[in-house]
Amino acid sequence: MKIDRSAYDSLEMSRVLSIIRRDCRSDLGALAISAMTPARDRDELASWHDLFKSVESYRDTRGDLPWNFKLSSVRHLMDDAKSSGMLLGGELLQVRRLLEGAARIKEALVHSRSEWPAFSILIKDLRDFTIETEALSVIDEDGRLYDHASDRLRKLRLNMRRIRDQVRRKGQGILSNPSLSSMLQERVLTLRNGRHAVLVRQDAISNFPGLVMDRSGSGNSIYMEPHALVALNNEHAVCAEDESAEERRILHRLTERVLERESAITDAEMTLGRIDLFYAMSEKIRRDHWHMPMLAGSPVFGFYRAKHPLLADSAVPIDISCGEKFRVLVVTGPNTGGKTVALKTAGVCVCLGWLGCPIPAEENSILGIVDDIYSDIGDEQSIEQNLSTFSAHVSQITKILERAGENSVVLLDELGAGTDPDEGAALGIAILDWLVGRKSMVIATTHHNPIKRYALSTPGVESASVEFNASTLSPTYRLLIGIPGRSNALLIAGKLGMPESVLLRAREALHRREVSMEDIIGELQEKRTAVEQENRELEELRANLDVMRREYEEQMNALSEKRDKLLAEADRKALGIVENAETSAKSLLRTIDEEARSAAHRKLERSRKHFGMIREQAEKREDERLERTYAPDERPLAAGDRVVVIGSSTVGTLECVEGDKATVTAGAARLELPLKMLRSATREEGRQENRIQRSLGKNGITLTKQEGAGIKITPPPRPAGVPSSIMIRGMTSDEAIPMAAQYLDRAYRAGYGEVSVIHGRGEGILRREVQNLCRSLPYVESYRLGEAGEGGFGVTIVRFKA
Repeated sequence: MKIDRSAYDSLEMSRVLSIIRRDCRSDLGALAISAMTPARDRDELASWHDLFKSVESYRDTRGDLPWNFKLSSVRHLMDDAKSSGMLLGGELLQVRRLLEGAARIKEALVHSRSEWPAFSILIKDLRDFTIETEALSVIDEDGRLYDHASDRLRKLRLNMRRIRDQVRRKGQGILSNPSLSSMLQERVLTLRNGRHAVLVRQDAISNFPGLVMDRSGSGNSIYMEPHALVALNNEHAVCAEDESAEERRILHRLTERVLERESAITDAEMTLGRIDLFYAMSEKIRRDHWHMPMLAGSPVFGFYRAKHPLLADSAVPIDISCGEKFRVLVVTGPNTGGKTVALKTAGVCVCLGWLGCPIPAEENSILGIVDDIYSDIGDEQSIEQNLSTFSAHVSQITKILERAGENSVVLLDELGAGTDPDEGAALGIAILDWLVGRKSMVIATTHHNPIKRYALSTPGVESASVEFNASTLSPTYRLLIGIPGRSNALLIAGKLGMPESVLLRAREALHRREVSMEDIIGELQEKRTAVEQENRELEELRANLDVMRREYEEQMNALSEKRDKLLAEADRKALGIVENAETSAKSLLRTIDEEARSAAHRKLERSRKHFGMIREQAEKREDERLERTYAPDERPLAAGDRVVVIGSSTVGTLECVEGDKATVTAGAARLELPLKMLRSATREEGRQENRIQRSLGKNGITLTKQEGAGIKITPPPRPAGVPSSIMIRGMTSDEAIPMAAQYLDRAYRAGYGEVSVIHGRGEGILRREVQNLCRSLPYVESYRLGEAGEGGFGVTIVRFKA
């Protein structure tokens, strides 16, 4: 896609892009915006969208990519270094920060590439700079070389420190000498022109043993170098010169190493700039509610509730489209009514969209194939349009007619203006007819009634108008598709005090057809206004109905949930009664004679069948409740999907599916459970799960799976070897009960308040034995079957005495 230079300037794209530039965190993003060019084709634009969406998804789930706010561009520094041969310490520090920033971002991208494959586009331009970063580590945060930058530099600086120590000792002797200190203006040893000196009073110059160096700022005293310090100052100066030469040598060597990787460093800088640009684009989406347009495969665009970004909060949202039902849109209406703003809004959205940026419109906006965009927009809002102005417009339109094609967007403001109205209208119709033949997408504004009639009668051409409130004599700036607009010149003139006799003559001077045209347009607009008012009322009614429907569904869901809880509680109580009855029956059998025992056994078997039916019905009701609560997914779950464990708030990643079994990872836990207990996670549930996992991880808390569908939140670890639950499912009573008894004893002594014994559902034999065990233990306060979120009937929750 190509943006014609005239269109770029007339749409003020530089100012529009500066709005995005404000949210960049460094000049890297600003430079990336300045270097932006439209995508070559739809495939490239789609890949840009995928990459941006991946960065957005990363930011939603893991936070911002690592960033150093001290980053800045180094390309100009490298350009200067190619001529000067050396970068200074502070400049090399900027290079090192850039390389370190690139390394941190690359590490984050590489670790996330499996989840966001589009990151490969960024990774390929972030090369390895380990050697260069290590070489530049000899520079401190102030841009100075560390002593260990070279062995010679270390020795020179040690020698200089030794000399300075000697200078200080001798200087202190001079300052402490009464015969000399009396001649000093200040008893301070100072550095002047690289040599140590003292400040001597004007009247003592001839008596002080030293060399005059400079006069003080006040002129009342003289800087003098004491004879005792001359040799040391000379030695210090030689050392300082050697140090400076060694530093230049090191900086020159580091500069050469940087310039050897100039191309790779430039690529890294551009990639970091792109990431900074993505951050700025993300801020526009989050704060100002811009959106990425949906891409279409045909030449079309449709922007809904679009606003011109330069108008900020004062902009009135409009719906404007072209290419699907019509190829040419003719916008009419009074001056200052918003025609040009509507034209520019469409042009800005097309340009932003093809530059890969979000647009100031709703998220259902559409952007299709566009090869180029041209414009002829004149902002002179006066009657002083002379021949030269008209010639400029004609010259620009001529160039557009030569270049425009089927996938071109053409914006024409005030078509046919600047010359005789009849000739201008005829020329405007001919221009539109030419572009209709080229199948270009055109938005044109005009005042000419012949062009309005052309738009009404020509296939593929649609009329639109900017709404005008005749009672307040002010525009509403709303764009009405399908109805041409009135110029309202005579109405405006009357409201502004034009004599009625003049207005009457004006009306008489108008051609009958023109008057008829204006009247028809007026009637159409009145009908359109009435229809839109009815539509607004219907929308309000529909919104109210939606609210009522949601409230009704919420109430019904609450009632269903309450009913399910009551049924579940009743089932648990019923099962408890059944178990107590079985226990009592067994005790009674042991006390009666053989004949009665045989009859009682038969009756007990019949009761067991009845009790079994009660259990089956209770479990069936639990399954039906889950099916009512969670609708099946539209597509089968597959490995890699984000899923929710039904009956809990646990969100994890589906690792694999084997028949009707599934394996899920949720944080540090790995769960195996029936496939029917899973459903797809929504995006919001995924974000919430990430936040929970990060929060739990910081406090040493993990999530673990219990038998059934429940998830248990496990606090920081208890003493080693004592878990918060025990699994005895599948064991015989002889195997399970001793193990459970030993576990409960250890868990009680470890300080647990509550633990879980996972025995499974089955026929209830292990469950009854576990509960018999709990009744016999003196330190067990109570026990109960698990809730729906704890494992249900397959788990017994044991609470210990305090």
